[in-house]
Amino acid sequence: MNTTINKPLVSVTWLEQHLDASNLVILDASIPKVTGDDTNDANEVQIPNARFFDLKNKFSDNSAPFPTTFPSLDQFQNEARKLGVYSNSAIVIYDDKGIYSSPRVWWLFKAFGHHNVAVLDGGLPAWTTAKYPVEAKHDSPTTKGDFTAKLQPNLMKFFDDVKKESVDAKHIIVDARSRGRFNGTEPEPRKGLRSGTIPNSKNLPFEELLNNGIFKSEAELLNIFNTVAKTSDHITFSCGSGITACVLALGAELTGYNNISVYDGSWTEWGTLVEA
Repeated sequence: MNTTINKPLVSVTWLEQHLDASNLVILDASIPKVTGDDTNDANEVQIPNARFFDLKNKFSDNSAPFPTTFPSLDQFQNEARKLGVYSNSAIVIYDDKGIYSSPRVWWLFKAFGHHNVAVLDGGLPAWTTAKYPVEAKHDSPTTKGDFTAKLQPNLMKFFDDVKKESVDAKHIIVDARSRGRFNGTEPEPRKGLRSGTIPNSKNLPFEELLNNGIFKSEAELLNIFNTVAKTSDHITFSCGSGITACVLALGAELTGYNNISVYDGSWTEWGTLVEA
């Protein structure tokens, strides 16, 4: 029996109750943290039948000069098909940090026209805390899917777009980095990258949306987002390299913001291309 996902975030209870859905695809989108404080040792196990979504390699344009760059339509479509993704697949994405890299994968699927997709709230830690079953990580053979990508061009922004937005009062740029990095009191974790901010951007550290890797209530999220933008505003989310900006995008969508996009290259690109 097929299932349809109606919200961009699902609980571990929901996933456990839908494990037998015939069109369910579970994707493990775990990546190491760029800040190096990666102490989670849960990466030896996976949710049953999960497939590894290789965000850093197979689903990024590795010919680009910046990390985790938006892939081409053909690349994304071909790699998604290899993972056994079909046009009718109900996709649930998780990572081993709770909420970190999984929203980037959710946003990629949205950007390529697939909307039957959600992030697992709390990720693998919440799943194991609930004592739901896990299995040793392994590659599961899958049949090739028929997923067809359809680019949604307004969801992902690039350097020239953000250059215009940075001097346009109608657009709001919100940066998901820590306050120290945003204010220049902490160094950037990437060697050689200068500190700084995109002009006219506001700061909302992605961790402020979470409690122990689980999203705060929608009412709490709405109060947080109201401090930086109205629901009618056009918002572009940025971060270090386009990963945690998607955490903000997910939180914003949960609370009724729908005129939102993500700056793919984020500060890594901007800080490299624009001199202080």
